Amino acid sequence: MRINIVTIFPDFFAGPLGLSIPRRAADAGLVTYRVVDLRDYTNDRHRSVDDVPYGGGAGMVMKPGPFFEAVDDLAPSGPLVLLSARGRPFRHVDAVRFAVEDELTLLCGHYKDVDQRVADHLATDEISLGDFVLSGGEIGALAVTDAVVRLLPGAMGDHEAASSDSFYDTGGLSAPSYTRPPVYRGWEVPEVLRSGDHARVEAWRREQAERLTRERRPDLLDD
Repeated sequence: MRINIVTIFPDFFAGPLGLSIPRRAADAGLVTYRVVDLRDYTNDRHRSVDDVPYGGGAGMVMKPGPFFEAVDDLAPSGPLVLLSARGRPFRHVDAVRFAVEDELTLLCGHYKDVDQRVADHLATDEISLGDFVLSGGEIGALAVTDAVVRLLPGAMGDHEAASSDSFYDTGGLSAPSYTRPPVYRGWEVPEVLRSGDHARVEAWRREQAERLTRERRPDLLDD
């Protein structure tokens, strides 16, 4: 798989993509990252990527030209995702859908906004991390990249560990996890997890997952 990231801050990705699962997946030849500097597709000596908004108002809007020209140069296949506060929430099903593609391109906005023509006529998806605003799309692009890469076959040494994550199978939250010591500062690991009875353990985990989903994310039960 190849993941293209178009951004005005290419250095932002050097550290995170060189660590943990994203690094191991790249070293194993499962994914290649191509981080593209959007300013390379500007046409003025100041390498300007933004301008004042039509209609007035505060803030600056990123121009459509550099995005379109960058994508023309990349000639990518697969989804073109604009990270945007107006986008629909990114979910596990999106990560699964992207992970089966040969190529994924992520477009990082910044400043006040991105010219709407990028969303309407270039991007295939407009995605948000949630109901809050970040200073730019870079954090969102990194989150999407990590969520996708860890699903690639062979990216994780223990696939079963991923299959028990929240949202993976049931779409709900996962059960709590515990490890040694069995008692820490007077707080004990639930007896059922130390019982060795696999059927009881699985039943407990299902019950806990359902309880947490009902309490914290009831919206997931409506899907």
